[in-house]
Amino acid sequence: MEIESGFVKIGDASLYYEIAGEGQPTVLIHAGVADSRQWNHEFDWFAQDFRVLRYDLRGYGKSSPVNGEFSHMGDLIAVLDQSGFDQPLVLMGCSMGGALAMDFTLAQPSRVKALVMVGSGPSGLSLDVPDHPKEAEAAEAHKAGNLDLVAELEAQIWFDGMGRTPRQVDQNMRKLALEMNRLALSHAAKQLGKRLADTDTPAAERLGELKIPVLVIVGEHDIPYLKAAADHMLRNVPSARKVILEDAAHLPNMDHPEPFQRAVRSFLNEIAE
Repeated sequence: MEIESGFVKIGDASLYYEIAGEGQPTVLIHAGVADSRQWNHEFDWFAQDFRVLRYDLRGYGKSSPVNGEFSHMGDLIAVLDQSGFDQPLVLMGCSMGGALAMDFTLAQPSRVKALVMVGSGPSGLSLDVPDHPKEAEAAEAHKAGNLDLVAELEAQIWFDGMGRTPRQVDQNMRKLALEMNRLALSHAAKQLGKRLADTDTPAAERLGELKIPVLVIVGEHDIPYLKAAADHMLRNVPSARKVILEDAAHLPNMDHPEPFQRAVRSFLNEIAE
């Protein structure tokens, strides 16, 4: 498979991207504890039938942070424009990437054909649910500057999930998750750049405006907030449908690529009919 890769220049920033395949334009946006390598399985698999773009958000992976104001929304628009992705898109985002994908859809609805929200919630959604028991410990480790401990605790929160131990998950994928998040933590520690809000009106206040097909995927071991957010979207987005992936947590595509891919493929086949 031929892969086009490079960097999109946005002011002083350079955002790494990869493009492969032909067909329906499809964009993969990673979680805030990962980078574009989160989609290693999906990038190759979907590129068999679609034109797929994945990129490292600013401050993640190969997209180093720089001084100056920015928004992830502005970066996404620049990446799409400079990459020639101008047809209606399928947007698939995980966690923070899902929130960004939904904000983009509401801001530019003519550019999006379908939305896949993976372990995500709409921006601005407040829910009264308990935290993961390790979150306070991770915050203390971050305050102390122990980034290795932060990465391990966040792996327990996000990759292992609720009710699973580190030994119960795929060790190679857990190692990659740790590596991606540790790099993101190192970038953040540089304290470069000022992130601006992606939208003036949070998506949580506009869910009824989403008219395109929306697939909500959540792992059964994800944190209570995101499981509740999935139910909230199912109730409030007219076209939403939900899939729960068993034995999976916050990065369910890394836990079990094949069931994840089947769920997304089934959704895309349905909306193509």
